[in-house]
Amino acid sequence: MATGDTKHLLGVWNPSYEADAMDAHIGVLLRHARSHTNDVHVWWGKLRSQYRQAPLPHLGDVLALEEQIARDDDTETQLYLTDFRSLYVAHVGSIVAADVRDDRGQHGHIPPYYLYGSRVADCWFRLRDIRRLVLDDTLSVASELRNLLNSRYNDQRVSLYGGMVDLPLIVRRPDGKRWFDTEERERLTGGRCWVEFDAERAGTGEMQRDLRDNRFGARLWGNLDPAARSFIATAEQLYRTHRNDAAFDLSAVIIDFAKAMEVQVNGLVRRTLGKAAPALRMFTHDQRLVDITARSSWGLGELHRIVSEDRQRNEFLRKALQNGEWFAASLPPVLEELRVVRNKAAHGGAIERERIDQLRGALIGVGSKGGLVELAGVTVR
Repeated sequence: MATGDTKHLLGVWNPSYEADAMDAHIGVLLRHARSHTNDVHVWWGKLRSQYRQAPLPHLGDVLALEEQIARDDDTETQLYLTDFRSLYVAHVGSIVAADVRDDRGQHGHIPPYYLYGSRVADCWFRLRDIRRLVLDDTLSVASELRNLLNSRYNDQRVSLYGGMVDLPLIVRRPDGKRWFDTEERERLTGGRCWVEFDAERAGTGEMQRDLRDNRFGARLWGNLDPAARSFIATAEQLYRTHRNDAAFDLSAVIIDFAKAMEVQVNGLVRRTLGKAAPALRMFTHDQRLVDITARSSWGLGELHRIVSEDRQRNEFLRKALQNGEWFAASLPPVLEELRVVRNKAAHGGAIERERIDQLRGALIGVGSKGGLVELAGVTVR
C-alpha cells in the first residue's frame, strides 16, 4: 500500500528538445497498449542540458529509487511531468543509468526524436502507463503540485515559481495517493491503460476551465480529484453538445457523473476512515466483514451503505469532515438516486431525457448549489 513516505519524482519536459514531447511518448505507449501485448512501456530519457557540464548532483538518489520499485510489495513509484501548462503522472517500472538506445530491441519503445539526436541522457525511466491530470491550465497545475513535498528543499510544498532546480525533483505525497491502482482502474476504465482512456477524452480542457471559473470556483474545483474533474467535464461537454439532439442517447452523461461521484466519495471515505477506530472501518460485504479502507474503490450502492447504515460511523464522518453535515445527511439519497439511474443506463435501459436533465441539473447546480458542488466543499479536517 502506498504511503506518504514513498518517494516519487517530478520532471519538466522541454519543448525545445521536441515540440510535442509528451505526445511522442503517449503515441508510443498507445501503440503498444492497443496491440494487446504484455510488454506495454515507453522510455522517458532525462536529457542533460547542453549548459550543464557537471553530473546531476542527486543522480545517485534518483537511481536508488530502483530499489523501491523492485521491492516485492504494492508500492507505486510515480513520475510527475509538466510543461507548466499541463500535468501528467506516469507509473515508473524501472530506472536505469545505461543508455537504452544502445539496445536495438528497445527502439520500438523509444520516441524517435531520442534516436536521431545525440543528446546525453542522465538516466532513463521505463513508464508503464501515463495519466493526464491537468490539461492547458497553469493555475490547476500549480494547485495540484502543492500536494507534493520537495525532499531536497526541506520538504517544502512544490511551487512552480521556486525550487524547480536540479530536475527531476525527489518528492513525497503525504496523502499516499495511488494513480494506477488496479482495482480502481478496472472500475473506471474497464481495465484499459489510463493512456488509452485519456486518449478518448481529449478536448475537455476548455470545459474544465469553464466549470472552474463559472460553476465551482477555483477553490472547490481544486478540492476535486483530477479524475473526478475529468469525468465531470466529459459529462458536461457531452450534455451541452447533444442536449438538443433528440436522437442522441444521453445515458453516458449520467454514467460519467456517477464515476465522478464514486472517485470523490471513495477518496474522502478512505482518508477519513483511515483515522477511525477499527470497529468503524468494518463493513459487511458479500456476507463477510471487510475493512473499508482495504479496498480502493467501492460502488455507489456500497458507498451509500458505508456512509449511512452505521450510526456511529455516520456520526464520525459528520464530525471529521468539513461540510460533514451535508456529507452525512444529504449525500446518501444523492448516491442512491444516481445509482438507480446509472444502473439502468449501464444495462441498456432507456432513460427519459427529462430525468437526465433533472439529475444533471441537481448534480452540477442549475437553479441550486448542486450535489457535486456541495461534495467539492467536503474536505478532511
